[in-house]
Amino acid sequence: MLSCPVCANNAIPDEYRNITAGLFPAEGFPEGTGPVMENIISFAGILGLGNESRNPLSVLKSGAETENLLFSFQNNLDLLIQKTWVEKSEEIRKENLLDKIPGFVKGIEENRYPDVLEEFGVILEELAWLFFGEQSRKDDFTAYTLRIDTQMGLFWWYGNQLCSPAALEWMRRTDREILKTILFLGICYLTNF
Repeated sequence: MLSCPVCANNAIPDEYRNITAGLFPAEGFPEGTGPVMENIISFAGILGLGNESRNPLSVLKSGAETENLLFSFQNNLDLLIQKTWVEKSEEIRKENLLDKIPGFVKGIEENRYPDVLEEFGVILEELAWLFFGEQSRKDDFTAYTLRIDTQMGLFWWYGNQLCSPAALEWMRRTDREILKTILFLGICYLTNF
């Protein structure tokens, strides 16, 4: 998912541009700022995560719900990865990705933000490769996935943004609760994928 940020942002349908620009602006955030909760909540709604049981904010309110979500996330992601058909030469890539998931979940349980968010971006890059192959590395990947399904395309746009140098920079200086909510946005989506 190394698509061109400008190309990706231009592919976003007009009705979602204000929300996506507020979540991850193309020019980055001014010093000392990052995404605001209102934009995260709006984006969660676009991804279909607006109802109580799928909303990342609802899940974060309860330790037990968070634990259940992480368990479901790990099981679903393992299943997605294992069921993805790849060439024999790519089996090692699948195994390496499967091996990353337990350590990633442990990092979440240890509240190691923003490192976990950066790692999540890498996991999403690998997952995109397994699902879409070489297409996931092309500049028009966001546009490609948006043509398949708007919510899915916006999710992969989100994943691409997590890997951007601008995002990695503001993650180091953003409020822990904002980082956690941005992370759980992706986790909730993949758990229900």
